[in-house]
Amino acid sequence: MRLRTPNSELRTVWERDPKLASLPITLDEVLSQVESYTPRKVLFRGERTGEISSYVAGWMSSKGIDVIVLDGANRFDPYMVSSFARKALIPPEKLLKRIRIARAFTCYQMATLIEERLVALIKQKGEIIQQEKPWVILLGLITPFLDEDVSEREVRPLFERSLRKVEGMATGGIPFFLFQPSHSHSFPPFVKEVAGGLKDSKRAYLTRKLFQFADEVWKISLDDQELKVILEKKIADGLWPMADRKNQITSTQ
Repeated sequence: MRLRTPNSELRTVWERDPKLASLPITLDEVLSQVESYTPRKVLFRGERTGEISSYVAGWMSSKGIDVIVLDGANRFDPYMVSSFARKALIPPEKLLKRIRIARAFTCYQMATLIEERLVALIKQKGEIIQQEKPWVILLGLITPFLDEDVSEREVRPLFERSLRKVEGMATGGIPFFLFQPSHSHSFPPFVKEVAGGLKDSKRAYLTRKLFQFADEVWKISLDDQELKVILEKKIADGLWPMADRKNQITSTQ
């Protein structure tokens, strides 16, 4: 999915890495679609997800949305929010004030953040602002669950319980944006998985569950210093449109 270049005022000059100069050229178009229908569980997976999630947090905050970030990959970068604010001619502190960040370094911490801390933060926001609900960014959700010191037998119920909690909050009207950094062999097409493309059963299980869990999946990649966003999955009334199924198979071969 190659998206047209938006107006020049939407562009952001990335000062840290010139490869990110093309980021808003495609991403802003995707985010404009998000505004029109407010999806509940959107997964972005691939390259530069730490920087991209930070950009998206700044974009959300600039729209007057309160943002809660749970970071399991330790890649969220507030500098990107400040950079977005400067280019949008908004005081950085105004955007950063709307963003709450909590980090998890183990699967147990991530599960606790989702099941207890996140619920408390959303409830607190709901009591203060009755009409508006915060949006949640989950960065590197599966990363803490890949810990080799925790068995797959223990990881599976813990991860599934976390997903059920997220599902409940999403059903209650909380939008979730999931950003998962690339891992070796992450998110292969199912035909490759059956053929033995994945050897790590824990990684296979977690990535497959996350892919199936999301209502939308967007693949992000850098090709010749140009960022591309490809729609891999979109659920409509519980079904995948045929065009999206074809997109998912061809784009990941």
